[in-house]
Amino acid sequence: MSGESGEGGAAAEEIGYRGPTACAAAGITYRQLDYWARTGLVEPSVRPAYGSGTQRLYSFRDVVVLKIVKRFLDTGVSLQNIRTTVQHLRERGFRDLERMTLMSDGATVYECSSPDEVHALLQGGQGVFGIAVGVVWRDVESALSQLHGERVDTGETLVGHNPTDELARRRNRAV
Repeated sequence: MSGESGEGGAAAEEIGYRGPTACAAAGITYRQLDYWARTGLVEPSVRPAYGSGTQRLYSFRDVVVLKIVKRFLDTGVSLQNIRTTVQHLRERGFRDLERMTLMSDGATVYECSSPDEVHALLQGGQGVFGIAVGVVWRDVESALSQLHGERVDTGETLVGHNPTDELARRRNRAV
């Protein structure tokens, strides 16, 4: 996503999503969002809250991670194991997130980057639940295309912003 542009020429990393928008796109409550931010599970990478009255701004990837956390919670994975997973993803810089499958046996979360790894995990009898992150990625793109984003530099509201629209336009022009 780095370097992609959205409406008004704003690069994707210059777009932030306020708490209510992040909640709507991830399918979580504001109470969950606030708790996860305060406890460091998923902190807003665009702009953290600096006390009363400031608005947190979440990046597109933050919203994807929020939705992944929600999916794991819905299947009964403990918050402690989810924290370990998010920390692992954070340490690797959230690289290749959209190509990843995260599997869990309820106790441990496994990162699989190829069908062979998924198959091997299933053969070992461990994986009982999987999240194809690319599907979550597209779900979040679709949800955010219906919601409001905000330019970090100007605070301008971007209505119906889709983080990949400009990239698609550039590709079509290049053909």
